[in-house]
Amino acid sequence: MNPIRVMVVDDSVVVRKIVTDVLSADPDIEVVGTAVNGRIALSKLPQLQPDLVTMDIEMPELNGIEAVRAIRSGAGGQAQSRVPIIMFSTLTERGASATLDALSAGANEYLTKPANVGSVGQSMESVREQLIPKIKALTGRPVTVGPARAAAPPPPRPATPRTGPGKKPAVLVIGSSTGGPEALAKVLPQLPASLPVPVLLVQHMPPVFTRQFAQRLDRLCPLRVVEASDGSPLLPGTVHLAPGDHHLVVRSTGRGLQTGLNQGPPENFCRPAVDPLFRTAVAAFDGAVLGVVLTGMGADGRNGAGDIRAAGGTVIVQDQATSVVWGMPGAISQAGFADEVLPLDRIPDAIQRHLSGITPARAGAVLSGGAR
Repeated sequence: MNPIRVMVVDDSVVVRKIVTDVLSADPDIEVVGTAVNGRIALSKLPQLQPDLVTMDIEMPELNGIEAVRAIRSGAGGQAQSRVPIIMFSTLTERGASATLDALSAGANEYLTKPANVGSVGQSMESVREQLIPKIKALTGRPVTVGPARAAAPPPPRPATPRTGPGKKPAVLVIGSSTGGPEALAKVLPQLPASLPVPVLLVQHMPPVFTRQFAQRLDRLCPLRVVEASDGSPLLPGTVHLAPGDHHLVVRSTGRGLQTGLNQGPPENFCRPAVDPLFRTAVAAFDGAVLGVVLTGMGADGRNGAGDIRAAGGTVIVQDQATSVVWGMPGAISQAGFADEVLPLDRIPDAIQRHLSGITPARAGAVLSGGAR
């Protein structure tokens, strides 16, 4: 198999060298060129024809967001208009906002630059652990090492037979990762403000990013979208997004079901992770759960999806053709835990179909009295 051809775009000579050295040390990757800004990157695309581009955000002449828009419009050659792009971002309010702008413009994934590390060696290790798995996942190569293992999933198989009747959902839980921000920006705005159940959402994202992402989704959606806090009541029509570096769970209290946040150990190398949310939702709602898993790298959510189906709930996953990376939904599908495998544009209708006939009053009764 030919090496993955990567172009590195960054105005910092130090960052270009770190990224180039890290990638060149992997036998599956070849750095075919570099550029110091977006304008030079566009001029080099037709000649280099990379399989993937890493792109800094803040650059002179043409910044990363403008470069992404230009590439997606075909300015770098129509053959390269769909090349996967990974943004390099800072873990700041401004960096988070710019990264989300880049994802909206068509970037596929992002990487936060190492901050407060003591040496070039530590910076290189941080980039190696985060960047190489993303490059391989976005170019369809199996990832077998590192903290974000995402081996290519086997073909889907039919859902395993149920042992009893399915339960009408009292809660909607959603998990996503690579490609998730844009997928969620297409699914959630299609759901009405009158959605009769609460929604809990895990998107693999660092702190700062989740707050900004929740605000953006709230502006896009009829539903109310908030970054989850500890101890909030679960009310119909509200989406609780797990904050970066915290697991989001469902907690039973004397005042009904509430959100819970904790910093327990990462699961599937992630915090927040999808599995703790799915697992605790099943316990709190007695299996009356509708689970949705969108595009993402790895297998987070597979065990939780199995718990949902075993308890009588329902699981929908995004199909391979419309996923940026068919890791998480593919793992669930291959395990036989998916009731439906659907293209992204059909998922909002499927969610509403499964929630039809439910009234907010019934959902409220479940919240205070336990699932029936």
